[in-house]
Amino acid sequence: MRLRSLVGGPIYRAYERRLIQQLRGLQIPRHVGVILDGNRRWARERGEVHVSHGHQRGADKIDEFLVWCSAAGVEVVTLWLLSTDNLSRPAEELTPLLDVIEQVASDLSAPDQPWLVHPVGALDLLPDSTARALKEAAAATSGKRGLHVNVAVGYGGRREIADAVRSMLQENEANGLTIGEVAETLDVDHIAEHLYTKGQPDPDLVIRTSGEQRLSGFLLWQSAHSEFYFCEAYWPDFRRTDFLRALRSYGERGRRYGS
Repeated sequence: MRLRSLVGGPIYRAYERRLIQQLRGLQIPRHVGVILDGNRRWARERGEVHVSHGHQRGADKIDEFLVWCSAAGVEVVTLWLLSTDNLSRPAEELTPLLDVIEQVASDLSAPDQPWLVHPVGALDLLPDSTARALKEAAAATSGKRGLHVNVAVGYGGRREIADAVRSMLQENEANGLTIGEVAETLDVDHIAEHLYTKGQPDPDLVIRTSGEQRLSGFLLWQSAHSEFYFCEAYWPDFRRTDFLRALRSYGERGRRYGS
């Protein structure tokens, strides 16, 4: 019998305790990025008429996942909910997904939640209601001290870098500098200061669910030295044991930062 069928049973709980013991003494990532993949396939394989059911099940998993991260000592989590490419999906699929995302923003910023929510992405590309929901979540949680949660919606790694460079050039122009003068002193830190995640640590660990082994443009700049963990489970089926195994894999690696 597969372990998945035993979730909640004594064998599963014993395995979970063993994983927790194996994490003792291992380094825990400060920032975890997650590509929440597989919601649509999860729904289709279960014969759901609308893939939005998969998106809703994926959304239901988020709070549980954040609790796991907080308990493990993770400080920052980036959740990729919607890419810029996803914005070109048919309206009958995109609209329900945006509705789910707006509800996620509302749930994360509820008064009884400890999370500090930070929108990450090109909000100007989103419908007004979605952009407003994300901004309101950020405003409602600005004083909280819990886990820092980046909600990546309308996000694309190339778009982020282009936006960062544009912002940097506009700032320097306002200060009276020419492009030539900017070019003479430009370095990577100048661009990093204008990313959506400016001021935050880069992700130590990036997790992608559903078995796909690519980043698809997720945190392109920030993930230069990240460790990657690819999990076969679809996001709605992602369990605490999957998360603990990702932490164990990260902790057992010797990070050499390109050397």
